[in-house]
Amino acid sequence: MGHKVVVFDISVVRALWETRVKKHKARQRREAQRLEQSALEKIKQEWNFVAECRRKGIPQAQYCKNGLVDNGARLLDRIEQGSLARRSLCAKDGARRSSRFVFELCGEHWKELPDSLKEQTHLKEWHISNTLIQVIPTYIELFQAMRILDLPKNQILHLPAEIGRLKNLKELNVSFNHLTSIPEALGDCVGLERLDCSGNLELTELPFELSNLKRVTFLDISANKFASVPICVLRMPSLQWLDISSNSLSDLPQDIDRLEELQSFLLYKNKLTYLPQALLNLKKLTLLVVSGDHLVEFPSALCDESSPLKFVSLMDSPIAKTGSEQGQDSTESEQDRRHLDKEFMKAYIEDLKEREAVPSYTTKVSFSLQL
Repeated sequence: MGHKVVVFDISVVRALWETRVKKHKARQRREAQRLEQSALEKIKQEWNFVAECRRKGIPQAQYCKNGLVDNGARLLDRIEQGSLARRSLCAKDGARRSSRFVFELCGEHWKELPDSLKEQTHLKEWHISNTLIQVIPTYIELFQAMRILDLPKNQILHLPAEIGRLKNLKELNVSFNHLTSIPEALGDCVGLERLDCSGNLELTELPFELSNLKRVTFLDISANKFASVPICVLRMPSLQWLDISSNSLSDLPQDIDRLEELQSFLLYKNKLTYLPQALLNLKKLTLLVVSGDHLVEFPSALCDESSPLKFVSLMDSPIAKTGSEQGQDSTESEQDRRHLDKEFMKAYIEDLKEREAVPSYTTKVSFSLQL
């Protein structure tokens, strides 16, 4: 099944990329419409009602608002049901979740978290995106049931050390924020399985304490300023997906084969001139993506027909050129360009997998693509 995929002609991939961008923009429009009709403000009011009930020591069912008593289903319950129904129709957020344990927030009108949130310590998931929120409060340590912290595309400047007390945390996504460091205390979240720190642009290292994260299977630190693979990454024995693309790597460590479970390795848009022989020892590696512009040496066995490895060499940096074209729009930020880069690559990899699944698809693939 092994084969080398060399990219020379942008027409096919660009058409795919443009289609994905159109779908992404359509999802954004639908999301904007959903937010216009959302019940976030009503949820906030209901949380305030709950807090007041607790202070007064009376059952919420007996709580009076404007002289009226709600003896039926609580307002929050009705809102949750409606929110769940809307999410079931959304392809992006198709997972069936119970709103009673999920907090969602989206929109640039949010500059800080609602005060009543600290009362909802039973929550298991936070999904906060596209806001102007800069600070994650220290009271996050109270949410001991937290399993998912999904915080992409905000304005977060740093993470509190208290995040290390979330012993049940499984997923942390802080991509496309403004982080310059990751707290050492995160290494105490030993149950963590997915970590996404991509697109922060200024991250240069990960603390050694993250070596304690033995269960991490997915790690994305792309679009930052890493000059080398962090030591802690080589001590994550369960790692299956590693994306360290769009950084400043000039070489790979000779002991990269310590990652015995690694299946997908994304390295494109770095400064690599060679690939170490140690990559051949990664027996489970099935996808390797690099930028071939500067490569002068790599193990020829990576392209061996008998290998299950799909070796993708991006010639002429189509992603970089696509980004530079869009960069002429002065209103588009560097993070937006990096995000489009990732969407492009995601679409490309998905297309490879789809063609691999077609019975008539041959093991030797060659595109004739020229920018």
